[in-house]
Amino acid sequence: MPVIGIDIGTGGSRAVVVGDDGRLLASETVEHVPFASAKAAWAEQDPDDWWRAAQQATRAAMRASGAGARDITSVGLSGQMHGAVLLDERGDVLRPSIIWCDQRTDAECAWLDDVVGRDRLLELTLNPALTNFTLTKLLWVRAHEPAIWARVRHVLLPKDYVRFRLSGEYAIDVADASGTLMLDVARRRWSDDLLRAVDIDRALL
Repeated sequence: MPVIGIDIGTGGSRAVVVGDDGRLLASETVEHVPFASAKAAWAEQDPDDWWRAAQQATRAAMRASGAGARDITSVGLSGQMHGAVLLDERGDVLRPSIIWCDQRTDAECAWLDDVVGRDRLLELTLNPALTNFTLTKLLWVRAHEPAIWARVRHVLLPKDYVRFRLSGEYAIDVADASGTLMLDVARRRWSDDLLRAVDIDRALL
């Protein structure tokens, strides 16, 4: 029985249908609207555009493969890392996603080094504070868009937003979580020490 793989890239979403013998039955890609850059070094995308492209690519791949919905045994997802998708209590998107290549968070990185400490951050997350990590984006929204931040109830990464739209479930895998700067990588769980230090509610994750 075939399976579907969906990849949420930066330029587009791709869907593949693979047979149980590992043979590629079909592959289709649908482009995204190019990311917006309101200021130099900013990069934002509309999560609902990922969902649109993922649906179109998946339907096209299924048609090309000849597989029907009842034939598919599972769906796997991959995608661009680090982007912050902010949802309210109803699961609605609050603002465009600040994606992996956005570079606006230098001040937030410096704040993390001061408040948490470079060595402590490395000890907790095995990563330094860099502008691409999800945590720095959350800190930026909290500082610059407090009205939006006050409404945030869920934080997802790009592929996890598509999973949410498919299943209604909020989830993340360890690999993507390791790129948020909030995971205790050695223990494979969210770092409560770090989240307390930066005043981020674990319930958002």
